[in-house]
Amino acid sequence: MMIPAKKVLSLSLLSASLLVLSPVLTGLNAAVAAPVVAGLPDFADIVERTGPGVVNIRTTERVKTGQSQAGTDDEEMQEFFRRFFGVPMPRQEQPNTPNTPRNNRKGGGSQQQEEVPRGVGSGFIISADGYIMTNAHVVEGASDVYVTLTDKREFKAKIIGSDTRTDVALLKIDGANLPRLVIGDSDKIRAGEWVLAIGSPFGLENTVTAGIISAKARDTGDYLPLIQTDVAVNPGNSGGPLINLKGEVIGINSQIYSRSGGFMGISFAVPIDEALRVSDQLKASGRVTRGRIGVQIGEVTKDVAESLGLSKAQGALVQRVEPGGPAEKGGLEAGDIILKFNGAAIEKPSDLPRMVGSTKPGSRATVNIWRKGSARDVPLTIVEIEPDKPAKIEEKKPKPEATPNSLGLVVSDLTDAQKKELKVDSGVLVESAVGVAATAGLRAGDVVQRLNDVDIKDAKQFNGLVAKLDPKKRAAVLVRRGDSSQFVPLRPSSSGN
Repeated sequence: MMIPAKKVLSLSLLSASLLVLSPVLTGLNAAVAAPVVAGLPDFADIVERTGPGVVNIRTTERVKTGQSQAGTDDEEMQEFFRRFFGVPMPRQEQPNTPNTPRNNRKGGGSQQQEEVPRGVGSGFIISADGYIMTNAHVVEGASDVYVTLTDKREFKAKIIGSDTRTDVALLKIDGANLPRLVIGDSDKIRAGEWVLAIGSPFGLENTVTAGIISAKARDTGDYLPLIQTDVAVNPGNSGGPLINLKGEVIGINSQIYSRSGGFMGISFAVPIDEALRVSDQLKASGRVTRGRIGVQIGEVTKDVAESLGLSKAQGALVQRVEPGGPAEKGGLEAGDIILKFNGAAIEKPSDLPRMVGSTKPGSRATVNIWRKGSARDVPLTIVEIEPDKPAKIEEKKPKPEATPNSLGLVVSDLTDAQKKELKVDSGVLVESAVGVAATAGLRAGDVVQRLNDVDIKDAKQFNGLVAKLDPKKRAAVLVRRGDSSQFVPLRPSSSGN
């Protein structure tokens, strides 16, 4: 945009005035220190020092030649997809007909195995004797893994182990005096700190990109908070290092947020502290063991916290206690709120599985819980994690002919057979839900176990308690559905509808 001549002139005059006044202002400038303006960092020395420790990883897969026979054009497309997208082109199965020339090979038409490109990624050397860290998804499903160094040496790598929960894998190549990277401390990182990534986006080896840390602990994984950055990371960067200005590795580039498949300004890295804990276990035994206590947990909302007398919304709500598990043996119940684990505060539900998971199976732990208006400690024995079992959901037919209470619920007493089937000692069965209860998601077949801090024994008691509720306050209703329990805040109305 052109600047008007009049404005240019005025700026020139102002500059001249400042020049005339400069002797007067000199003394003032000496008294007042000028603000320090930080310049952009120069990454050249860091890249020169750390680059040799970053490797390119390509994986292959063995397929039967009868499944795919690529011509010259197909082979060129395979190479295009491998180099620029980091994944192999989908292969089409060829029809098995007598006119297909490829079926007339020697060997009586028997199928042979062929090694085809599968994908590319990145990694980095963590020890001079050849241990390499990368992402689990980079090597998942690979028949063979090849590692190429910056000096063009190529090695066939052995997969020591991988952990899909944290997306960390450990590889080993036969070498000595290899250039390794220095490991930093991901607990000391700060939002706004400059970082860089080195990797092989779209198969372009040793590509360097830079940016800042956007957030320290982003909840996107089950067992670890990820580092969020705005460093350009694309397919092929996976498994490469995230490096700070000291040249130290503070994370493993792992994920991107994208609607197009390419970089959109948000990327995530596995904190190196967690990755090292995983790699140490992989190196020792080839697998990762984690602890569990046998509970299903949920969020403690502000309304539920206020209803139960908590000062703020914190902790993890116990929705279900696994029969025969450590939590049940220790005395935990559905509706308890776990506030601390071994003295460490649980600010949000995702904190608990990380703390429990990092605890050695067989060890003793203490959880601090909130139950019926008071806190108490419960000792538990940690056991090893196992695959989650799907919850069984039971639904009952509603009986809408009865009049709902002010919470919009029609309930009935549980029979002994129903209590045995549902594995509960008390509670009432929801026959129908309307009004505020239906809006909150309650339905026939649910079991109401507690109203605020009072255990529910039968329908008469429950309806009597509901009748005394203050319509200006929400009540916390502990509802069980299948094997899971959840507090639902409900505000009574003048009529259930």
